[in-house]
Amino acid sequence: MYIELFKRITIYFKPYKVRIAIAVFGMMMVGLSDAALAYLVKPVLDDVFMKTDMRMLTLVPLAIVGLYLFKGIFRYYQAYLMKYVGQGVIKDIRNRMYEHYQRLSLDYFAANQTGAMMSRITNDITSMQQALPVTVDLIRQPFTLIGLIAVAFYQEWRLAMFAVIVMPLMVIPFAIFAKKLRKYSKKGQEKMGKLSSILQEAISGIRVTRAFGMEEYEIKKFKEENQNFFKLRMKIVRIDEISGPLNEFIGSIGIAFIIWYGGYQVMKGQSTPGAFFSFLAACVLMYNPIKKLNAANATIQDSMAAAERVFNVLDTEPSVREKEGALTIHDVSEGVELKGVSFKYKDDLVLKDIDLRVKVGEVVAIVGESGGGKSTLVSLIPRFYDVTDGTVTIDGNDIRDVTFKSLRSLTGVVSQDTFLFNDTVSNNIAYLPERESIPFEAVVDAAKAANAHDFIIAMPEGYDTVIGERGVRLSGGQRQRLSIARALLKNPPILILDEATSALDNESEYLVQEALNRLMKGRTTLVIAHRLSTVQHADRIVVLSKGKIVEEGRHEDLLTLGGEYARLYNRQFKD
Repeated sequence: MYIELFKRITIYFKPYKVRIAIAVFGMMMVGLSDAALAYLVKPVLDDVFMKTDMRMLTLVPLAIVGLYLFKGIFRYYQAYLMKYVGQGVIKDIRNRMYEHYQRLSLDYFAANQTGAMMSRITNDITSMQQALPVTVDLIRQPFTLIGLIAVAFYQEWRLAMFAVIVMPLMVIPFAIFAKKLRKYSKKGQEKMGKLSSILQEAISGIRVTRAFGMEEYEIKKFKEENQNFFKLRMKIVRIDEISGPLNEFIGSIGIAFIIWYGGYQVMKGQSTPGAFFSFLAACVLMYNPIKKLNAANATIQDSMAAAERVFNVLDTEPSVREKEGALTIHDVSEGVELKGVSFKYKDDLVLKDIDLRVKVGEVVAIVGESGGGKSTLVSLIPRFYDVTDGTVTIDGNDIRDVTFKSLRSLTGVVSQDTFLFNDTVSNNIAYLPERESIPFEAVVDAAKAANAHDFIIAMPEGYDTVIGERGVRLSGGQRQRLSIARALLKNPPILILDEATSALDNESEYLVQEALNRLMKGRTTLVIAHRLSTVQHADRIVVLSKGKIVEEGRHEDLLTLGGEYARLYNRQFKD
């Protein structure tokens, strides 16, 4: 599985292949430099100290300085290039993931916690990023090992054979620990995702927490999850820290034998002190690359666990997809029609056999008990979800055959849960693909039509005032009027109003309703309303109950009928 993950990650390295090739050449030069330094131990001992060769006394120090200069230059360039590549790959993966989130269907966001999704693009990709420095070691250290092994075999091949036998013993605990680290790293990433979800909910819902006195409960919940995460991280630390001393101990056995056997060879005259110490230097220098490779293990396992979660998101296909060669439509001349529409969310049938036609310019209100499927029904028109059965058409065109861009350019949505961005008033109103070309005068006209201009110009910086996250610096009525201004500027032929006035006080409702009346003029409009008094003048009222249309007609006719609508209306009137 991790081999497949590695293959997928390497795809992102392809645009940087020239830099990688230059960096790998630099790594080879660094490896050769370390091997050359180990080799220089022999002439230092044999020629300088044993034979007192003055010429070598001059040459060897110069060679050492030259080697370190050579090594330093290549080490800098290979490290810089590899980190450039690594950071570039992380940037590309993060961009790819954000783009994928923008393409996923709404049912994915309904089924997943916001904090967990944020954790994928922040914590998980950060974990992958932490592997960049050790990735350089994973590539560079094998070159160093190869050079040092070559020196060891050249100086003392019999001892080198023994070292080669001992080295695999150091790999055994490495493999055992790697398996455990993969397991704990994966669990750790999941725990961090849960922590992010709790944090996101706590910050978003702080007013509710305060209002109900639930601070201690939220603190306890966070502490418990944080403690679970801490325990998992300590398991990883324990495995990571025990591997180093264990490898050192195994290595010490090998070095002890090498010193005993090598010393015996020198005493017997079968080797020179210089050859032996050159061999010993190569063996000692081998330990550092092995140690770095072992230390990289925990980070790599953590990174691979994070990569697995990232690619799980990237492998998720949108449930709503644009058809190849889809049509582009620019206007609505006949209207919207739902024929035999049913919609199932997971195993729950939310809508059943809906037949509804809304003619151009007609205002149709959809009413009914909460949970009856009203919001789901209107969400099918801009194709936020796809029907399970039946068809939704605009001017006879199945919307599944129409491009997302043209379909959604025809629809405007104003909902109860108004979402505004942490940006200026002007940018929130002009939130359209062509925003750069929209004249400021058009933004002001939209705000005036939405009864928003007066409160905007009273703000400290007028249309350039930043309104805070989700428009927190505005009242509910002000947020709603900015949302209406945004829809007015878009100027869509089809309008969806999803309980747009249900959470407002009387004064705000009057101003918003007046703005909505302007917005609805001449448009094909579907209105979802909890307050039935706001839809009495609709051209037609459709009553939904348990996912089915049970009544349809004008306000007076439905009251006379004495059915579900009359029951809902009389209950509100009584209340």
